[in-house]
Amino acid sequence: MTDAGETSSEISARLRRMARLSAVQALYQMEVSSSDAKTVVEEFRTYRFGRDDEPGDYIEANEVFFEDLVTGIASAQDDVDSRIAVVLRKDWKLSRLDAVVRAILRAGGYELINRPDIPAPVVINEYVNVAHAFFENSEPGFVNASLDVLAKQVRET
Repeated sequence: MTDAGETSSEISARLRRMARLSAVQALYQMEVSSSDAKTVVEEFRTYRFGRDDEPGDYIEANEVFFEDLVTGIASAQDDVDSRIAVVLRKDWKLSRLDAVVRAILRAGGYELINRPDIPAPVVINEYVNVAHAFFENSEPGFVNASLDVLAKQVRET
């Protein structure tokens, strides 16, 4: 639902923010249910994203950006995972991380690697905020540090 006082850039940022949160949820769902990206995107469009004329609560998100994230991450997952693995401590494997943290790192990693149109500080901040939506302990700091190192490796600073 839109606030009357929001500017178009604020609305766009909010819709992208919700797309990122939804993409992390979709990645988690794909991992635990072994669903493919196309199936999960369609499920979100049908059951989680709504329209203004529909009754009830729904998520308002930038659906095009959401689909780009989910399908892009799914197709680039091996590359994204290998780059994330490089930034983890030597004694940690991506598979040892909590599934939600893994989804957050994959989404943030994908944006850092494949969406140079979005500034790295914006990507990092957005996914730290997503981490805060799920965790209260050290996970947001871990996400921040990991994505910061990855950004330095994949983007010119």
